Amino acid sequence: LRLVAVLKAILEGEKAAVLKRDRHLPLSFHRRQEELKFSLGLQRLQHRVREIQALRDSPTGEGPGQDRSLLSVGPSWGAAKAPLGELPTLILEAVKELEAAKQQVLKRIQIWKRQQQLAGNGALFEENLAPLQKRCESLVEVYFQLHQQVMAASVELGAELLPRLLERFNEVLSSLVKR
Repeated sequence: LRLVAVLKAILEGEKAAVLKRDRHLPLSFHRRQEELKFSLGLQRLQHRVREIQALRDSPTGEGPGQDRSLLSVGPSWGAAKAPLGELPTLILEAVKELEAAKQQVLKRIQIWKRQQQLAGNGALFEENLAPLQKRCESLVEVYFQLHQQVMAASVELGAELLPRLLERFNEVLSSLVKR
């Protein structure tokens, strides 16, 4: 145990020396952490879209689509008509997650713009736009999938909820395009 304690102290000292010498190490760590957060959020959003599709394919919860209806969240998934009532809830959750992912992309764009400004003063600047472009493209792809599901479920959503959802969709896309 004493050997482990000594090795731990040595490694912590080396870590502190490296962090003191190279202050950019935590930034790359935070960038990777942010990338993982975004990809996890995007995967969760894609899963929501698949849940909505499965719920729409099997509105009664009976027959060959029954296994897919088990994907829906909530205690009432086994009832005959209950999953259909969950459709607006699932769509609202998906739109909320879409807006959160959009905020992450816009934050990353703002950081990139600020780094570009600071580069004029001699700061380090990574000009590679490929990761940012990939983020935008994957988000827009999920946006269109979700939009397609909402339009296909327009009858179930009703005349009150559909215009509000479409307005939120337009805001997401327009803010991405403008930035």
